[in-house]
Amino acid sequence: MTIHENENALHEDEEPSEGLSTQEMLLNMGPQHPGTHGIVRFVLTVEGETIVGCTPIIGYLHRGIEKILENRTIMGGIRYMDNVDYLSPMLNEVAYVGAVEQVMGIEPPRRAQYIRLLVGEMQRIASHLVGVGALAADLSALGVSPFVYTFRDREGVLSLFEALGGSRFNVNYQRVGGVLHDFPEGWLKACENWLDGFERNLAELASLTVDNELFQLRTRGVGYLDPEQALAYGITGPNLRASGVSLDLRVARPYMAYREVPVNVQVRQEGDCYARAIVRVQEMEESIRLCRVAIDKMPGGPISTRTPIALRPPRGETYFAIEGSKGELGIYFISDGSEYPWRAKLRGPSFVNLQVLPEILRGYRMGDAVAIIGSLDCVVGEIDR
Repeated sequence: MTIHENENALHEDEEPSEGLSTQEMLLNMGPQHPGTHGIVRFVLTVEGETIVGCTPIIGYLHRGIEKILENRTIMGGIRYMDNVDYLSPMLNEVAYVGAVEQVMGIEPPRRAQYIRLLVGEMQRIASHLVGVGALAADLSALGVSPFVYTFRDREGVLSLFEALGGSRFNVNYQRVGGVLHDFPEGWLKACENWLDGFERNLAELASLTVDNELFQLRTRGVGYLDPEQALAYGITGPNLRASGVSLDLRVARPYMAYREVPVNVQVRQEGDCYARAIVRVQEMEESIRLCRVAIDKMPGGPISTRTPIALRPPRGETYFAIEGSKGELGIYFISDGSEYPWRAKLRGPSFVNLQVLPEILRGYRMGDAVAIIGSLDCVVGEIDR
């Protein structure tokens, strides 16, 4: 028998007989794994290369922020909101102070509301940049260049926040009744310059990611999320709008300056990883427009309503929600009349959005797992809190 004939015989022997079943296997993905976007563990049940089940194991990053808020004065708790979704600190703060203002019956001045709109949309851009860039890095074939470019543009947002509030990351800029500081001299002009540059850079980023053939091959038709399933699981934000459901709290339940500034909701129908990525790119384009509208219409007047140093809201409870970068970011706030919240329960969209992961992973290949996980854009700090 020749060498080639011997090899053919071996291959024939390796072919499984008809009816032979493969054995399921449990694989740990994480808790320290670049594709999990944080310290979280996914126990995958696989049959060959096909995922047949997934159990998310959370809690590795739990810091008890909700209990911390109960043991800090209301003003002192604002700083801790920065650490919930650490990619969206400004939006976290807006949700928290908005809940306190609602229970107190306070309406911030119009200038403060427009400032919140401006910095909130800048924060949305910064968060979406990391979400799209990290997804591109997860797909590996695209290299790390898109990820580096997204951090370059995010750096502009952080620098502007530092000039505005004194800190790049834990901004601690929002206050009950308004904001901490007005714009320093030249800040709005610097913001306009950044918006002009970012608009050009965003077209470049799109060509590297959502318009890239390799990106599309790895994301189109992968991780399909049915709109009815998304609603049943309480999915919100870009993940829901990518499945064809036009729900955006800035439009459905407008708050603060969004009552005066209309938002064009970005919706896709595909419901796959690609749709979730391109919705975020389109939302960044919309956020650029909203920032420019806020700058053009920025009213004069005070930046804050006078509130006592020892803030004691009346007894009562409320729920206040905003359209965060990842979906409905809500605060259920209970006051007992003291300086400390009796309860401050957070509705983190990352925690809710993670629920659907086992459903949309099932039936796809192991190589698709990082694409599907990355497309949900969950931040583990908001999952665990």
